[in-house]
Amino acid sequence: MPENPDYCLKCIECGREYEIEDIYMCECGGLLEVFIKDANLKFKLDGNLRGVWKYSSLLPVKIDPISLKEGSTPLYRCRRLEDILKDRSSQNLRVEVYVKHEGANPSGSFKDRGMTVGVTKAIELGKRAVACASTGNTSASMAMYAAKAGIKAYVLLPAGKVALGKVAQALMHGARVIGIEGNFDQALSIVREVCRTEGFYLLNSINPFRLEGQKTIAFEIADEIGVPDRVILPVGNAGNISAIYKGFRELERFGLTSSIPMMTGVQAEGANPVYRAVKNNKTDIDPVLNPETVATAIRIGQPVNARKAIRAIYESGGVAEEVSDREILEAQKLLAMREGIGVEPASAASIAGLLKLGEKGIIESGERVVCITTGHLLKDPETVIRECGEPIKVEASVDAVRKVL
Repeated sequence: MPENPDYCLKCIECGREYEIEDIYMCECGGLLEVFIKDANLKFKLDGNLRGVWKYSSLLPVKIDPISLKEGSTPLYRCRRLEDILKDRSSQNLRVEVYVKHEGANPSGSFKDRGMTVGVTKAIELGKRAVACASTGNTSASMAMYAAKAGIKAYVLLPAGKVALGKVAQALMHGARVIGIEGNFDQALSIVREVCRTEGFYLLNSINPFRLEGQKTIAFEIADEIGVPDRVILPVGNAGNISAIYKGFRELERFGLTSSIPMMTGVQAEGANPVYRAVKNNKTDIDPVLNPETVATAIRIGQPVNARKAIRAIYESGGVAEEVSDREILEAQKLLAMREGIGVEPASAASIAGLLKLGEKGIIESGERVVCITTGHLLKDPETVIRECGEPIKVEASVDAVRKVL
């Protein structure tokens, strides 16, 4: 059984605390987060990564987990990226760069960390079905964990706007997949109402328990290299940046570390409400009504966790940045060809952001930076083919092959 901590749900706006768990928002309309009141820590930051559930004494579940051995993802030192950053900067920038590759999780994305906790909580609460709106990765992960738990899964997708690799995962693992003629934000609005009326357990990142699994990214980084100076990651629905920030805050609060990194969020130019809010020193976003970007996983114009994300950036002394689709695709190629790390376009937003912030002089020499890459290359093979072209075809002879070498 997990060594579950003493916890409650707490509103980030009015501070009200709830002992009931089957809710997603405060009565005041504010977002909820899990507040760990006390914990009997049963783990050490000793460099021995054993997956998400190594940190069970900071995870709010009371039953044995539904797990596919998620977590323990690789953290790569990227020396060629360091050299590129140095060459592109005007100040001979010397930065230590790491990439935390969440595409190595069972479903190929960071969502598995949240789903192992979220689906476990669904079972604990006696739910027999889970549901989500998705740009792809959430649906793939939820379908896998629902299959493992033996419960039904329902998915709403923006039709024609989700990479086929992700749709295939959801279908193969038995989810009921419904495409709507609308965008992600509309799908989320619909699925929230369906969950309310049908009694399904909602597993989008508005669910505070799902984000608890994602905070273990922070735990693993600290476990392996200590607390970096900066963490850079893509921002879509804005749950991950707030979850990772929360993870670092908890490590500090419970005396395991003594600092918090600058949380740095990167959005695509066509889906950039958090970037625009931070740029204008605001705490609320102006939604992007028709978000568009090649990075389908972050094609979200009204992120539900925007308030949490903006708080994470401000409180940690971080920044937000926007990058173009061309910068994203160039960063995707660069990471693959120079470091051997294959990621989907949304993941490459963190690398594009790293390069842009380096060129602007916002990242300073001496910083230790961790970039989070959120999904595997094979999540979106269609974009790869469009960018890299089809394989060369020749007749079956040695001479024909030599001519194209």
